Amino acid sequence: MGDARWLSDEESFAWSNFVQAYHLLERQIEQQLQRDSGLSHAQYNVLVVLSRQPDHRMRMTELARRVVVSKSSLTYQIGKLEQAGLVRREPHESDERGIVAVLTPSGQSALESAAPGHVETVRTFLIDLFSPEQLESLGTWMEVVRDKADI
Repeated sequence: MGDARWLSDEESFAWSNFVQAYHLLERQIEQQLQRDSGLSHAQYNVLVVLSRQPDHRMRMTELARRVVVSKSSLTYQIGKLEQAGLVRREPHESDERGIVAVLTPSGQSALESAAPGHVETVRTFLIDLFSPEQLESLGTWMEVVRDKADI
């Protein structure tokens, strides 16, 4: 414990504000999505990632990596989305052990319905608070953090 590089006052200030801002922003997004569409933020992210695939399908292991959740958490979220008819699971075409998540037409409709309110929340609580230059810096800083943490 004696070798720890403790945070300076400035570093602690930055860290504390980052953590609080992240959690408060996440709360706003969760509340908006639940209120407007009945989706969790995790479920919304699954729909977004699948919608961006050319054939609206992705192997479950890759999907878990892309939405940054554990495989068991993704399985739970996919189960909820499947019950709602928003996704379906299929065997992988060339790997009998693999499972693919597929966005259904109902899932695409749900995403299209939820997206405007979600984007407005993201704009209100993040994007519109900064100048274009600040946003570019923020994006660059978060890319550095993401790349370091994605090990």
